[in-house]
Amino acid sequence: MATLPPPPPLPPQPPRRASCGSLLQELQELWGEIGQDEMDKDKMILQLEEDCLNVYRKKVDETRRQKADLLQALSVGEVDIDKILCALGERESFPRSEKLGGTLLERLAKIEPVLKDLRQRRDERVNEFRAVLLQIVRVQAEISGTIDHGDPTAPMVDENNLSLKRLGELKLRLSDLQTEKNLRLQKIDIQINCISEMCNIMSLDLKKALYDAHPSYAELGRSKPVSISNSTLERLAGKVDSLNHEKKQRLRKLQDRGSTLIELWNLMDTPVDEQRCFDHVTSLIKVSPNTVIPQGCLAHKLIEKVEIEVKRLSQLKASKMKELVFKKMTELEEIYRSVHMDIDSDSERQNLNDIIDSGRADLAELLAGMDGRIVEAKEHALSRKDILERVAKWKSAYEEETWLDEHERDQNRYNPGRGAHINLKRAEKARVSVSKIPSLLENLTAKTKVWEKEKGMPFMFDKVRLLDSLAEYTSKKQQKEKEKRQSRELKKLQEQHGIKPSPIRAPPARKPLGHSSNVNICVGTPTSRPVSTPMSRKGGLSSGKVKEAAKTTAAPSNYVALLKDCSDNSSL
Repeated sequence: MATLPPPPPLPPQPPRRASCGSLLQELQELWGEIGQDEMDKDKMILQLEEDCLNVYRKKVDETRRQKADLLQALSVGEVDIDKILCALGERESFPRSEKLGGTLLERLAKIEPVLKDLRQRRDERVNEFRAVLLQIVRVQAEISGTIDHGDPTAPMVDENNLSLKRLGELKLRLSDLQTEKNLRLQKIDIQINCISEMCNIMSLDLKKALYDAHPSYAELGRSKPVSISNSTLERLAGKVDSLNHEKKQRLRKLQDRGSTLIELWNLMDTPVDEQRCFDHVTSLIKVSPNTVIPQGCLAHKLIEKVEIEVKRLSQLKASKMKELVFKKMTELEEIYRSVHMDIDSDSERQNLNDIIDSGRADLAELLAGMDGRIVEAKEHALSRKDILERVAKWKSAYEEETWLDEHERDQNRYNPGRGAHINLKRAEKARVSVSKIPSLLENLTAKTKVWEKEKGMPFMFDKVRLLDSLAEYTSKKQQKEKEKRQSRELKKLQEQHGIKPSPIRAPPARKPLGHSSNVNICVGTPTSRPVSTPMSRKGGLSSGKVKEAAKTTAAPSNYVALLKDCSDNSSL
């Protein structure tokens, strides 16, 4: 199939602005020359009309949006103008855009320069507010004491209220803060001068003293802002008070040491040449703390020098007084020992020796204090007298009880022999004494509790609380009674089953009962064994002695096994 030759090129046409109708006519002519189908023509014409409508519609939409944007810009501009005028506190009002006349673009052109001018005025007013607020924040930082946290950040400005009235209020507030700051600085200057004066008198480091009040005072030139807060003022006032207190203490100490020096000089007949070395000290003996004192007169080194001299002279005097003090201590120890009260004699003597050797104490006052302690110890001992008498009766009754327990365990106590009748009489008396123990214990416990409540302290007897010893004695006695009951029950069971109890080895020959006038000395018993009293040991009632006394009465705990063994033996 032969290829068709290319169509001849269209003749060039001069550019001209064609209308839609002419273009449509030209298109129809072209379709006619081509021989285009009528239905296709109609479809293409309809498509062209639709495309044209879409182009017009799109343009109309764009234009509507442009109008809306212009209206929005006009509305925003008007709102901004009203908002800025209100924030600036201006009473004038800007006319609505409808009253300005002209097109939207013309009205917008009239609003823009007004809005630009107002915005510029607003920014200038904001800067004024920010400058005043920044000064307020800085002064407040100094007053609150937060200047050590760095330079304060620029404060936020409320752009809704930028009126001149508000600005004036802030400036008035700034003026009040600056006035308060100046008053605080005046107080600080007065306090710093006082601190400087006292530091010179006592030879102290001024910078360190001021730094303790606040680190911002480390530099005395005030090249940087300093804290003027209430807490800083209080610390400065506290520093002044503490330095003034220390000044008075040092002056009082120096005056005391000076007076002591004069007394010791007179006592030791110190030469005048040696006394002249401390003229600057003795000259301050009658000086008032409010009097102007020369610089360095209350230095720590000077006071140390005076104390060393006082110590040296006091040691000479102490050697003569030490003997008298320890004589008083011996008297005090005897009082405590006589009523069974504990006193750490070694520690007390060591403390007295240290105090005397150090020279810190006035020996006359020390002797007076020892006399006071002796009087107090005697009164305390007197308050314990009634209870101690009852303790002695209880101890005596306990000795009788212990002796009676051993006597009753003796199987041969009724056998005639040397001294047997004496022990039998002794047992009768012991039973009378033992019968009084419950009432004695009850009365002693009540008395002790009343004494402890009045004195607010435990009643100690040889380093042990008396109530604890009484409770321990009661508990041990109850245990002993329980063991006796078990022994009797075992004996009854043995008798019921025809079992003979194991023979008890006879105790050795006894000596007649001897009576001791001292409660701490062992009383003679039928077995010649020593008796432990309730308070004979520091630990209170001896549990070992009670266990030893109970060994002969201890019974097997398994009665069923014992009876079974007996039955087996009888069957054999």
